[in-house]
Amino acid sequence: MNNLQFTPYELILFTLTAIVWLWQFSFLIRRIVPVVKHKPPINTSNNLPPVSVIICARNEAENLEKFLPHILRQDYPEFQVVVVNDGSEDESDLILARLKAKYNNLYYTTIAPDRKFSHGKKLPLSLGIKAAKYEHLLLTDADCRPASDQWIKKMAQNFNQPGIEMVLGIGNYDKTKGLNNLWLRYDTFTIAIQYLGYALSGKPYMGIGRNIGYTKSLFEKNNGFKSHIYLASGDDDLFVQEAATASNTAVCIDPLAHTISTPPPTFQKWLDQKKRHLTTSKRYKNNIKSAIFFESVTREAAWILSGYFIFFPNLAPIFLPFLLLLFLAKFILWKMAARKTGMGKIFRGFLLFDFVQPVLLAFAHLGNLTGSKKRKWK
Repeated sequence: MNNLQFTPYELILFTLTAIVWLWQFSFLIRRIVPVVKHKPPINTSNNLPPVSVIICARNEAENLEKFLPHILRQDYPEFQVVVVNDGSEDESDLILARLKAKYNNLYYTTIAPDRKFSHGKKLPLSLGIKAAKYEHLLLTDADCRPASDQWIKKMAQNFNQPGIEMVLGIGNYDKTKGLNNLWLRYDTFTIAIQYLGYALSGKPYMGIGRNIGYTKSLFEKNNGFKSHIYLASGDDDLFVQEAATASNTAVCIDPLAHTISTPPPTFQKWLDQKKRHLTTSKRYKNNIKSAIFFESVTREAAWILSGYFIFFPNLAPIFLPFLLLLFLAKFILWKMAARKTGMGKIFRGFLLFDFVQPVLLAFAHLGNLTGSKKRKWK
């Protein structure tokens, strides 16, 4: 490349590298930096709103006995826990009755099993919201426990901010040994900082059903889950897209406000879960769909181009430093975001999984196109 004269081939490489670099750096600055810089609201008022915690459970007897007391014993002035026992055929009713005798802030109702009529999570969730006696709601799952007894307080204090009707939280997995667990927690971390970053930059598009809060009036104003009631998923992401705005949504990244779930025991279980969640992605707003798609494509292209320049070093002095700078910036921001969200040293999975993640996501999408269209929430 004498006198910086590019051949047509080199010009294509230069253009492609520039596009990839600019898109990825823009993503980091616009979506990840807000997470790193986020400061929680300073709660100067003791006037915390009463809260209803909503949980749907189907054949979750063991988890209800194990995790529900952690929620019932939260350090919060006024709250109730509403459990909808959805067609369980185990001992869930007995366990709920035993807990009810011990905790007067527990309310539960049961949907009888019906083999002729099947429904997803949104029906029991809607019934739980209707039964809630308080305006401010927190939603979680039966297989979750709060990271601390401050979970409700940390999430609910965001409702004291003017105009806030929705709060997006973080759902983490228990840390165990093994590569599969590391992958699960890394995937959870990167998804979390992405949807939180979009919300903080004025474009909320999803939350997670195991740690999200909103007002009852917001749910009713948006006709609940009516527009997608027939889908197995969407109670978190599609509802957020319909109801959340830049001005009515807050995020809570405090480590004390996480919920912790038992991780899927195998990679296949995770993949099945991922496929179910991705069934709703085709209904995302076009600008969100395209942004998520191009982030994955340009991320993959950055790694492929880096490998290419390593094996063809005559071009490396010009292009490779920019890509290495991109990876370094991303790694540093991942580390800062992991520290900010209290998700530990999960950023170390960057070198292992950053390239693999878009491939697995594409594989899950492909599985939805070629596999069964019927997805059950339990």
